Amino acid sequence: MSMKKLSEFIWPIIGLAAVVISGYFLYQELKTTSISAIGDAILAIPPHRIVLAALSTLVAYAALAWYDRIALLHLGVSHISWVFVSLCSFTTYALSHNIGASVFSGALVRYRAYTAKGLTAAQVAVLVALCSFTFFLGTVLLGGMTLVIDPNLLSRLDGKLPGFLTDPKTALVVGACMLGFAALYAIGSILHMRPLHIRSFKLEYPRPGIMVRQFLAAPLELLGAAGIIYFALPDAMNPGFIPVLAIFLASFSVALASHAPGGLGVFEIVFITAMHITDVAQKDAVIAAVIVFRIFYFWIPALISIVVVVAFERSRLAAAIGTAAHPRPPKPVPDAPVTVPGLDAREMERDLKRKIV
Repeated sequence: MSMKKLSEFIWPIIGLAAVVISGYFLYQELKTTSISAIGDAILAIPPHRIVLAALSTLVAYAALAWYDRIALLHLGVSHISWVFVSLCSFTTYALSHNIGASVFSGALVRYRAYTAKGLTAAQVAVLVALCSFTFFLGTVLLGGMTLVIDPNLLSRLDGKLPGFLTDPKTALVVGACMLGFAALYAIGSILHMRPLHIRSFKLEYPRPGIMVRQFLAAPLELLGAAGIIYFALPDAMNPGFIPVLAIFLASFSVALASHAPGGLGVFEIVFITAMHITDVAQKDAVIAAVIVFRIFYFWIPALISIVVVVAFERSRLAAAIGTAAHPRPPKPVPDAPVTVPGLDAREMERDLKRKIV
């Protein structure tokens, strides 16, 4: 069995193990609380904060649609409307957030949608890869900023991590390195530098216009997502937006790395641990905020996305039946340069085809 085939079995097992292990630790955290207390904590959130959390969700998903638009600009594709791109992006991320957010999450949805607009499998592979790298870039940029602004953030995990990792000096160095990576990417794009090779890692630099859009869209999405949970926290125990953002980034990154479906349990245990809870009432409030986040960012979009997918497939079927007797040749789409910042696009294309088949 090849390594590629083996990895297809290993990662789901790792994700399941992450859910089980984090579920156990989450149970240990929640066994002193009650469902009714958490329900009361959710109902105690002021209506205006619920509205702000909902608006933050819209900001996050609008920025995710911008990811797709940026990738299409990189490909030289401009004939696809914003409405179509937004619906495709929303559906893709709503589903992938709930079933697992690997590089190829939602690849089938994108393939079905964008090939209907004339894109090739290679172009869809580039689009998926560039969107993934844009998210990674935003995480690195905001993570570095939060650690430089407040190096004491990692001290929240004293006793949970080795001492040298929670040292403010370590946090400052890590933050500076993360910002340095983002700066190198920007400089490489502006100066049209050659691709950077670090062993098997290859960093391609896009056009400056694409790079600038990435630096705007990626932080905006993460700020919107973090805003959901920030507005759901009560004032009495809200440490401020920067600490909440840092804790959110750490929790979301660990959840993604775990390969657990939707980061279920993993996100919750990391976030609750890093919030420095001192009593049961505070724990109820944090759990309530996490549930509000899951409702707005995961569950409601997932339900809407299912309706969008069904409607799209019905329209495709109706169009196929209506034009079966008089097929029309697809509009030609210019070949795109297969260059993806930070990723091997040819390998991405081969993997995408295997995933779809």
